[in-house]
Amino acid sequence: MHIREMLAEADRTGNPSFSFEYFPPKTAQGVQNLYDRMERMNHFGPKFIDITWGAGGRIAELTCEMVVQAQTYLGLETCMHLTCTDMGEEKVNDALRKAYKAGCTNILALRGDPPRETEKWQATEGGFHYARDLVAHIRKIYANHFDIGVAGYPEGCDDNKDEDLLLDHLKEKVDMGATFIVTQMFYDVDNFIRWVGKVRDRGITIPILPGIMPIATYGSFLRRANHMNCKVPDAWMTALEPIKNDDVAVREIGKTLVAEMCRKILAAGVRHLHFYTMNLAQATRMVLEELDWMPSPDRPLKQALPWKQSLGLGRREEDVRPIFWRNRNKSYVLRTQDWDEFPNGRWGDSRSPAFGELDAYGIGLTGTNEQNRKKWGEPQSVKDIAHLFIRFLNKDIEYLPWSEAPLASEAELIKDDLIDLNQRGLITINSQPSVNGVKSNHPVHGWGPPNGYVYQKAYLELLVSPEIFPEIQRRIENHPDLTYHAVTKSGNLHTNAPSEGPNAVTWGVFPGKEIVQPTIVESISFLAWKDEAFRLGVDWARCYEASTPSRLVIQKMMDTWYLVNIVNNDFHSPRTIFEVLGDLKAADLDKVPKLKIEGAANGVLHSTNGIEASTVPR
Repeated sequence: MHIREMLAEADRTGNPSFSFEYFPPKTAQGVQNLYDRMERMNHFGPKFIDITWGAGGRIAELTCEMVVQAQTYLGLETCMHLTCTDMGEEKVNDALRKAYKAGCTNILALRGDPPRETEKWQATEGGFHYARDLVAHIRKIYANHFDIGVAGYPEGCDDNKDEDLLLDHLKEKVDMGATFIVTQMFYDVDNFIRWVGKVRDRGITIPILPGIMPIATYGSFLRRANHMNCKVPDAWMTALEPIKNDDVAVREIGKTLVAEMCRKILAAGVRHLHFYTMNLAQATRMVLEELDWMPSPDRPLKQALPWKQSLGLGRREEDVRPIFWRNRNKSYVLRTQDWDEFPNGRWGDSRSPAFGELDAYGIGLTGTNEQNRKKWGEPQSVKDIAHLFIRFLNKDIEYLPWSEAPLASEAELIKDDLIDLNQRGLITINSQPSVNGVKSNHPVHGWGPPNGYVYQKAYLELLVSPEIFPEIQRRIENHPDLTYHAVTKSGNLHTNAPSEGPNAVTWGVFPGKEIVQPTIVESISFLAWKDEAFRLGVDWARCYEASTPSRLVIQKMMDTWYLVNIVNNDFHSPRTIFEVLGDLKAADLDKVPKLKIEGAANGVLHSTNGIEASTVPR
């Protein structure tokens, strides 16, 4: 979606909007942590994000990679910065191709700063001299595919303080095809409003996005203000100077100052604010809270579908997915990235291509062994594992090996039932409650266009021990409304589904549209999910040394337990699945695996439960 369309919507509705800027971190771990933060901060409700350009080398490549990740796997509408610094035409074209293939439709075209070792900016041989040349080039090659933003300077830029000359340059960039303006950071609102008036006097009518820098610490505030030569109002320094050594107090006063500045900007008729986050969440969140812009139960984020859409090229129209990947969005997108069915948004022909290989980056368990042990402890029995899942249901921990997302709010409806199952050793890894025709703007279950109705079948996915699986199977098959699939790691599949075709478990009815069925259960995709689900468990087991009870109990579950999904096809009956599972309880809930040494001469330790673990003989 083009940024100018988002801004036009804000003008049309009168509802203010905002966006976030991020920059490429210097380390691989920093990049992964930023992806996690970007995903969490998306719950604040930004209309889009942008990612800065690192001139030359690996940092420039990283910008392109981050745009792909944000668009394709995180489903974030992304604007890519692109500068002329150290960029010949061939490099510019390569960056634009990558952005295009990522589904990116917005570029912020900048001249860029000179490299650190260069005192004065110079064009690269075969490159572009000015941002206007870059804008013209993008328009020539890609026509209207990209919305193109350019920089505005209310207080001048490093090498030019001539306001009239800078406005001339801005008009040239607009004449070349720029469609929105993003300003450098500032704190002097009166000067910004004056500058906007001069921009409009030049006949420049495209939207202007003011750049807002929240205050995290006193030191960082001063450094950035001095670096950008920003004028800081005297009243701000008077308020901040006495508390400069108290970071908490600085953030509290800072949020009030920045929020008041934002209100003045909005009162002047600007509807969209662009926050320079510096890859931090807290200071930005505090400003949004002060403005009362954060989503809430009474004002939830609106989503088109009950899962995060990929915005990769050709996937914007995708509207059907298997429910198994509900909590593993990135791996699903990665494993289906080569499919060609998504332009029509249908699931019907998707059984022809295979899901991507499990060895692909991003499929297995993330984090180091040490990090995962710290996150999930060292369970020594099924009861310990069940307790970990109960902690997740109580929101004491955010993630599980099978869930890269925090617990969905709708799980509150069935939370007590899920806790009860886990207490009895039936380990729940995915679920949804039944829903019978709630409005599409419902704060918990709502999705899709307004004035529609949403429906769901109750769904449960769990790991169950082989001792109790036959009884579960018998009870399900004796109930007319329940269908199930169950499979072991080795591929021993059981099902009573009447066909291999898809069974819709979520659907919506909207004015002027066909019925939309965004989540389904289907045999072939379940078998693909089975491989991933057991792989995640095996990865978790391998976080522990081979001779430990934690390794043994998790590995035994993966080797012998069943992965089971159950659908209640009567969406009027919310509790049937839990009633059918009744008082079933896994055997040996408290049993801790113990080792006995056999064949020590061969260097093999055998556990009493039959799980082997190779080690060096003592």
